[in-house]
This record gives sequence, C-alpha cells and structure tokens, in this order.
Amino acid sequence: MLLANFKVFMTDTIFPDSVIEEEELAKIGAQLQISSDKTSSAFITEGHDCDAMLVVYAPVGEEVIRKLDKCRIIVRTGIGVNNIDVDAATEKKIMVCNVPDYCIEEVADHTIALFLSGIRKVSYLNQKVKGGQWDVTLAKPVPRLRGKKYGVLGCGAIGREVATRAQAFGMDIYGYDPYLSDERLSSLGITRVASIEEIFSTVDFFSLHMPLTEETHHLINESTLSLMKPSTFFVNTSRGPLVNQKDLYQALVEKRIAGAALDVLETEPPEAPFALAGLDNIILTPHAAFYSNESEIELRRKAAKEIVRALTGNNPKNWVNKF
Repeated sequence: MLLANFKVFMTDTIFPDSVIEEEELAKIGAQLQISSDKTSSAFITEGHDCDAMLVVYAPVGEEVIRKLDKCRIIVRTGIGVNNIDVDAATEKKIMVCNVPDYCIEEVADHTIALFLSGIRKVSYLNQKVKGGQWDVTLAKPVPRLRGKKYGVLGCGAIGREVATRAQAFGMDIYGYDPYLSDERLSSLGITRVASIEEIFSTVDFFSLHMPLTEETHHLINESTLSLMKPSTFFVNTSRGPLVNQKDLYQALVEKRIAGAALDVLETEPPEAPFALAGLDNIILTPHAAFYSNESEIELRRKAAKEIVRALTGNNPKNWVNKF
C-alpha cells in the first residue's frame, strides 16, 4: 500500500459523504481524514500533522493553529472566515482561503423569497389555512411593492443580484456601500445613501449583505431599529451577529417594525428557549440561503481545488491573508 503524499484534515462536515473532496485530492495523492469530534482537542490530536485543513462551521482558534506542525493552508468551505483565527494563521505563515463565489444567485434568490414570503404574509397565511382559518383579512396590512424603496446594505456580488431582483418588482433601490463609487452604483440603478442612519430612515424594506466585522457587529440594534419606519421589513442572509436578536425581539413584540426574516442567527443552531420562534412576524430558515444541489457541488469542489493548488506549489485563487 502506497503512503499518501499529503494529509488533509477536515474539522467538520454537513455533507452526506466526502466523495467530491476525495476525488479532487486524489489527483495529488492526498488522503482526507475527517475529525472524530468537533472539538479543539480532537483537532489538535488528530490533525496536528496535517498538510492542509478543510473547515466548514467548526471554530479553529489560536490554540489549534499553534499546534499545526506543517499545515500550509486552511480552507473555509464557505464565504466567511470568522470561525478561523486568521491572525494566528498569518503569524504561522499558513494561508487562509475561502470560496466567495459559489452561491451568489442562490443567496439572492433566498433573500427575495424570504422578503416576499414575509411582506405578502405567505408563511403566516399558510399556517392559518392549515389551522382551519380561511380569512384573507388576517394578512392586513399588505403593501403594494411598486414604487416602494428597497435598501441594499452591502452592494457586492450578492447585494447587486438582490438589487436586480428587487427592481423587477418596480421598487426603487437605495444602497449603502462605502467601497463602491457613485458612478458604479448609478450604473446599477442604485441610489447611494451616505450613511447607515439615513438608509434606515429612508427605505421601506432592506436586506443585509455585509461581512461581519467589529463595525458591523450588532448593526441592527435598539438604536438603529428606532430609526426605521413602522412598516419596515428586513432580511438577513449574511451573518447572524449583524443583528442583536434581543433588541429585534422587543421591536417585533412591540410592533415597532412590521417584521423580519433571518436565515442566519447569532448562535447556530439556536439555544432553547428561542424567543424569536414564538413570533408571527418573523420568518426563520436554518442557514439555507447558500444551498442548491449545484451550489453544494461547486462549493466542495472549489474548496478542495484550493488545497490542491497550495500543496502543488501554486497560489490559491482566494487567498484571504496574503503575506
């Protein structure tokens, strides 16, 4: 039996098998090992000697990274790298990569699906009919979308796709993104809003498409919620900690805004008791916006290919912490 050229350690998985990863890694004689447990101690014991690491949702902190003897690359099988201590990896000269371009259309579709389900009361009415109530008046109020103002917070690839979809319903699009020029936003049919405070008080509806940083953590909070119109409905398919869930719960209970839809939460899965789940004016999905049959395959293959590039002496395509 031939020894493997490389060891690739996978901290965790949500996938039904590892066929795609093994298929790509076999091209360079790399062997995949999946952790027996989602704990730092297991990662250190079983993965300290890996040449590369694949990470889905498990946190990989400084404690783990310091113990990696020869790891060249850590690849997040997803977009965000908040669950990886990038600074610690950089200090050890370990490349950190992600897959930022695999589910753009899926997330945009899911955002609009949640928005329409909430604003048209689809989910709410479905529950009522199944419970024996046939009464359209239960849905009131339901606004007409044409002519309303839709805000896109973060006008990157996903935000731009959401804007295009929202425009198809006749809504005027307002955007907040400090990294895009006025000319670029204008070419997309998006009216720039200069500040976060202004967009919350201007738009009727909005969705979040921003990374999680110190500045964006709990962006939706008691203060910003107070700026919103009573008719505001918003969607978060970005990062759970962008929203202070306790503050949102109070706003929804007191009906200070019309509603919200969250695909991502501060803690996933949520800890019981989960107060938001008891409200009628919120829709919740289990971090599903990224998913389609095709996007899952694309994600897994692209993540494995980054490892192949790195272990064969090439630079990965999506190198987050270049040094």
